[in-house]
Amino acid sequence: MVISSKLLNPGEEIVVSTRTHAKALLLPLATLVVLLALGVLAQTFVDQGTVTLVVWVVLALLAVWRVLWPFLEWLTASYTITNRRLITRHGVITRRGHDIPLGRISDVAYERDLIDRMLGCGTLVISDASTNGQVLIYDIPRVEDTQRRLNHLLHGLHGGETRTHEGH
Repeated sequence: MVISSKLLNPGEEIVVSTRTHAKALLLPLATLVVLLALGVLAQTFVDQGTVTLVVWVVLALLAVWRVLWPFLEWLTASYTITNRRLITRHGVITRRGHDIPLGRISDVAYERDLIDRMLGCGTLVISDASTNGQVLIYDIPRVEDTQRRLNHLLHGLHGGETRTHEGH
């Protein structure tokens, strides 16, 4: 379970609990490989120990910024659908959260491009009755299944009234 049970109200049950698909880590992983290759090249072709040390320090700082930080953002983000609300949480230092009661959700759709279809993820598009209009949740694993489960909850909540449609 991605979300802490302390965030749930009495009688609230988790239906879907997930985080962003691991595809979000592909670019940081590629960056790490490039940074390591640059470090090895510098170590191989530069004879001065001080210059090599400076290169490794710069590469380490870049790795923290372009590899470690995106990983921590991925690790701390969570998306949860309960029998009462949609809960989103993200942020490493400053935590941000957004809760939408299911009763305010008016439409659920999904979008999947070619890469998303190959990796089994997509964007969940949730329209609610607030001034925000739409909430886009990117790179959700098994997005079609998540949309179906949310539709099922909404169908029961609205007494069988159909209020959603399939995505593209």
